[in-house]
Amino acid sequence: MGRKITLEIDGKTVEAEEDTTILNAVKAAGIEIPTLCYNEQMEPYGACRICVVEVTKNNRTRYVASCVSPVEEGLKVGTNTDRVRKMRKTMLELMLPLAPNSGPLLSLAEKYGAEKNRFQAEPTDCILCGLCVRYCATVKKANAVTFVGRGIERRIVFVPEIAPYECPSCRQCYSLCVGGKITEAESQDILSMPMTQRITTKA
Repeated sequence: MGRKITLEIDGKTVEAEEDTTILNAVKAAGIEIPTLCYNEQMEPYGACRICVVEVTKNNRTRYVASCVSPVEEGLKVGTNTDRVRKMRKTMLELMLPLAPNSGPLLSLAEKYGAEKNRFQAEPTDCILCGLCVRYCATVKKANAVTFVGRGIERRIVFVPEIAPYECPSCRQCYSLCVGGKITEAESQDILSMPMTQRITTKA
């Protein structure tokens, strides 16, 4: 057990262990924060930024991803301020064109009033949350799916030397896929393609 510290969340004074994240402290306080790339089985990743919160200390205000940001003594956290809601709305509007039929995205879009067609992008059904890659590497330890490229060229691919042997009998990452890209039918098609065609998405 770590040392207990005191912080304020949405005007409520709470205690949390000093080695925990803001997200976990908020959840322990019974307050809901939306997440997309977060999964309790894996280390926090901070990719989607939808769990953004407003933090203030020593009269300085910042906006951070709560899943990767540690609590601090005397920190004031706002989980649903006007600015936070606006930031979440914009991030959803950036992701929606990529995965326009994603149940989790559509649910959050309705909650935050995000417009589905505000931005344009090629639909890929993938938001690069990395859940499939991280689950395969850290939980299954199979490394059958991986990231390649950087920046706008970043994408996810099946590893041809591993995936044909691991994926058909596993399928555990299918239910994790936020965008709905990974399905049994599509994974079978991808695994039968040449490596140069096994691209699931571009940013």
